Amino acid sequence: MKQQIIRCTNIISDLTGFLHSLSYDGLFLLTDENTWKYSLPLIQEIPEIRFAKTISIPAGDENKTVDSLSQVWTFLSNSGANRKSLLVNLGGGMLTDLGGFAAATFKRGIRFINIPTTLLGAVDAAVGGKTGINFNGLKNEIGAFFPAMAVLIDSNFFKTLDTAHLLSGYAEMLKHALLDSPAVLDQILRFDLNTVDYHQLNDLLSESVLLKERIVQEDPTEQGIRKALNLGHTFGHAFESLSHAMKHPVAHGYAVAWGLVCELYLSFVKLGFDQKELMKIVRFIKENYGVFAFDCTHYSRLYEWMQHDKKNESSAVNFTLLRAVGDIAINQTADKKDIEEVLDFYRDCFY
Repeated sequence: MKQQIIRCTNIISDLTGFLHSLSYDGLFLLTDENTWKYSLPLIQEIPEIRFAKTISIPAGDENKTVDSLSQVWTFLSNSGANRKSLLVNLGGGMLTDLGGFAAATFKRGIRFINIPTTLLGAVDAAVGGKTGINFNGLKNEIGAFFPAMAVLIDSNFFKTLDTAHLLSGYAEMLKHALLDSPAVLDQILRFDLNTVDYHQLNDLLSESVLLKERIVQEDPTEQGIRKALNLGHTFGHAFESLSHAMKHPVAHGYAVAWGLVCELYLSFVKLGFDQKELMKIVRFIKENYGVFAFDCTHYSRLYEWMQHDKKNESSAVNFTLLRAVGDIAINQTADKKDIEEVLDFYRDCFY
């Protein structure tokens, strides 16, 4: 099913118009504690939203669990939802992942739409049809491909975000630019993150989301080119898992930013990615994202987490790498020795 991407100029009129274009039996709204407080007021004047049956779950990726999923299932069941109902997910990536999976599995699948309230959610989780929850200490271990009917993107939601949350989403935009072209990458690197122009951000975001959507349309279930979207994520997810184990969780986008450094270095070693381009990205990430601190005693655990990655098909760890900006090489592999060399490079650059 083709996912409709709606770049909103006015969230009230755009969402109202979209809801009026549909036929559904019951409207249900999923928020978390934060979006119920900060984001719901931006759309609550819409009658359909005001009278929708609503549930709010705890915020934060640590709540993307079976327990939270069960709460949503119970809410839908007790509230009389059926296979013709519509679920609206209003939140960041955690909420759209979990809400999408709840929709995919309730009554064997009900329709839903995503309204991402974070930059990360808009550019990453809300678009592309991946849904899921964390399980057994692993990110997105349980899930399904089940696209939203539509994703409504409005940068006005992002005005409530602090710099750290904006940067978390911006890392995914940087990843998309690396997959796209040198011209798009240059725009991303030159954007003023200290004094944010939200209109310009919406333009850059739309370009970024459309790149992802083109790739997803070509390969919806990640058998081929969609693996390109995992650039930075194999190391990034391992860093994220380590941060949780160390009781100092880092934001997903920050972990991806540090993962991009690692996977671009691996691209340099294995495919000849330009060293000047590599170091330009290293400087940008170091200046904006700081450092994730670990030492060589963590290497084995990081490697173990990478071996759990869903992209792996053999004993080697599978990566998406780049020959150059926009020149993508999927299904590249690295062994433990390669990965330890990359981690050494990362620590040399950042410490």
